[in-house]
Amino acid sequence: MNNNIHALRLQVGFLVHQTVGYSREFVFEFESLHLPPDLDLENLNGSARITRTPQGLLVQVKMRANSKGVCVRCLTEIQQPLVIDFTELYAFSPRSVTDSGLILPENGQLELAPLVREYMLLEVPINPICREDCKGLCPICGENLNEYSHEHVEETIDPRLAGLKKLLETD
Repeated sequence: MNNNIHALRLQVGFLVHQTVGYSREFVFEFESLHLPPDLDLENLNGSARITRTPQGLLVQVKMRANSKGVCVRCLTEIQQPLVIDFTELYAFSPRSVTDSGLILPENGQLELAPLVREYMLLEVPINPICREDCKGLCPICGENLNEYSHEHVEETIDPRLAGLKKLLETD
């Protein structure tokens, strides 16, 4: 796992001195990348296009990656594909700041890792499933029903507890 916390840091200070409309594309390819504190990505690839505007630097990011997850139905480990496409403005001055509040640092380095992490986490599904027709786990024995098809014999109930069973059936 690539633990380089500056893997998504870009030196863009030279763009400040370019004419309005000038842009540069940065390409990213990582076999694995850890975005602190809690996001591990695999096969991350994509690009960031940085364009000089009168107000600041417009950053347009398109990336895709895989994240490990667990199917909520059968509890098998899955690779969850994540795709992000976002645009943010790093303003030159506080009066040009947008709702995101991003200002171009004085050192001319953009750290995209926090933004990429945030947008990737927004793409993680709340209830990931391995496939649409996942059968889940057997409620009696816990076996994965996608792998094992089986039936359970209904157990006979002690006649002394039969009255309790009738109470459950009425609800």
